[in-house]
Amino acid sequence: MTDWITAAEAAHRLGIKQASLYAYVSRGVLSRRREADGRTSMFDAAEVEELARKGRPRRASGPTELVIESEITELTSTTQRYRGYGATDLAMRCSFEDVAMLLWTGTLPAAGAVAAGSGAGSAEAVSGGGRSAGASFAGAASAETAPGLRGWQATAAALAAGRAAQAALPAETLPLERLQVIVPALAATDQFRLHLDRPAVVAAGKSLIAGMIGALPVRAAGDAAQSGEPERTPPADGPADLAYPENSSAARLATRLCCGLVSPTLTPVVNAALVLVADHELAASTLAARVAASMRADPYAVVATGLGAMGGALHGGAALGAELMLSSARSPADAPRVVGDLLRRGERLPGFGHFVYKDGDPRANLLLELIATYAPASPHLAVARAVTDEARRRALPEPNIEFALAVLAGVAGMIRGAGEAIFATGRAAGWLAHALEEYERNTPIRPRGIYTGRPAVT
Repeated sequence: MTDWITAAEAAHRLGIKQASLYAYVSRGVLSRRREADGRTSMFDAAEVEELARKGRPRRASGPTELVIESEITELTSTTQRYRGYGATDLAMRCSFEDVAMLLWTGTLPAAGAVAAGSGAGSAEAVSGGGRSAGASFAGAASAETAPGLRGWQATAAALAAGRAAQAALPAETLPLERLQVIVPALAATDQFRLHLDRPAVVAAGKSLIAGMIGALPVRAAGDAAQSGEPERTPPADGPADLAYPENSSAARLATRLCCGLVSPTLTPVVNAALVLVADHELAASTLAARVAASMRADPYAVVATGLGAMGGALHGGAALGAELMLSSARSPADAPRVVGDLLRRGERLPGFGHFVYKDGDPRANLLLELIATYAPASPHLAVARAVTDEARRRALPEPNIEFALAVLAGVAGMIRGAGEAIFATGRAAGWLAHALEEYERNTPIRPRGIYTGRPAVT
């Protein structure tokens, strides 16, 4: 029979800190069991004893591991769960606002409640036997029943500051670059931004995300809530039972990214995208945001830090690379050339492969299904399918969420860089959730470096 000991006992026996103990778990050196409360970790006493006899494990140099316990997101090789709820299920049944509240408070508003632990991965499975994505969403959370859909508001002063800050930028400035300017401007108008208790941070988060969206230039019809324009009636080309308010984050964001009239059938797809990217454990931008929060940086500074980190080509910036790749193909027949040209230059296929999901990103799979339901005859979708088929023919990795965002941008006629903007807006909710954990933890994250330079000069 296995004897189990606590993390404190195991760390004491090995002469290490508990953070190092969890690093051993992530590397497969030690086994861990969670108790029924979901918080307490227990370790195999025999494994600990064996490791103590052998000494600390050594291995070749690799990426630095920093292990942080979190109750927000659980990742496996096939699933992603937010506080126990399957992310793909949430994307089909809940508003982005409700999911953000789940991340921030641990409670999913009743109107958007789904079964904990579920993780259905297809549009048909989640929508209940063939109903459209829009119909499924409307049935689960309508404008009349879902508090999260009544609209988050930024103050007039915040919107004025954010709009003025980005208005001076060149016309071709990417939306992510505009957001990097907008967020500090929003912060300057919030005199209470250093109040770091949970209710204050949640309130700031709602205003911040609303301000990020509201300060972007309006490019399409459909946003009356914060643009100052008269309210419009959406065109009647969506599902008959679709009920989706124009002041939701997804609807507002669509008017900032699309160049033409926004169909109401697009809004649930954008909403699903926002939910799917809302968090992904300790991604690089989230770690950067947590470090900032651990030093008591305010919520705006946390989001600004995340925005700075996510623009890299190996993170959210891959969506822009995928957009450019897809736009270089005029038709599906160009897919072999596009893929071949990248490979001949020794470049990775942007938007393909993931270090967690080796057999396919469940977020991408669902979003691509929703896009196909939204615009099955789109020539942009045909090109994306041809590129994916060519990648599979060459035994390359499966597409990831950044590729799916790029496909959404092309199919919906969005501006250049729209995929990054969706990623950044959705992930802001996750950054703030991790910030809340750090505010309550109240211990600075201070990694130590190992000096490898010149010895002391005498």
